[in-house]
Amino acid sequence: MLRALHINDFVIVEHAEIPFSAGFTVFSGETGAGKSILVDALSLALGERADTAMLREGAARADISAVFDTPDTARPWLAEHALDTGEEPELMLRRVIDRQGRSKAFINGIPATLAQLRTLGEHLVDIHGQHAHQSLLHTARQRDLLDTHGLAREPAQSVTAAWQSWQDAEAALAAAQSRAEQDARERSELEDQVAILDTLGLQADEWEPLCSH
Repeated sequence: MLRALHINDFVIVEHAEIPFSAGFTVFSGETGAGKSILVDALSLALGERADTAMLREGAARADISAVFDTPDTARPWLAEHALDTGEEPELMLRRVIDRQGRSKAFINGIPATLAQLRTLGEHLVDIHGQHAHQSLLHTARQRDLLDTHGLAREPAQSVTAAWQSWQDAEAALAAAQSRAEQDARERSELEDQVAILDTLGLQADEWEPLCSH
């Protein structure tokens, strides 16, 4: 879950530190009070595109950090990309944008790419907007939903293994057919060569006299 959101010089916010605890959290206020700024700031920390208009007027850069509990599903990915911090329970994503439009991203204090932020964000947050359920736009999430609800009688792993076996068999068949076609071509060429030799009617010890001419 999201533990804290730190915002510096973002849009109209000079500085804000927002802690979160377990349970249901609500931000309320009139239209224009700035509630969407919090969502925009979180989205920025999760790798969304940014521009200099997001900087507070007069500020040199905007700096946003989001702290999460580290989900077990994200640990293998973090380890694979050398972005883990051992058994630390918390995970921090940070984004910095300067006046020149340059953007820097960090995961656990380690420089990262925006693509890595976005990929990691899929393990952490699901944003429901007015027009879209964000995770449903991701092919991997669509596949997970199909595996969970459409394959209740057959585990997804079994279907994956069966599909892979089918692909392996298809590849083996294609390779065998290719070898058979190659063997047939070579056999045909050899038969043609033997037919030519038979037509010539060459006799034993005839090669040297022919070469002498």
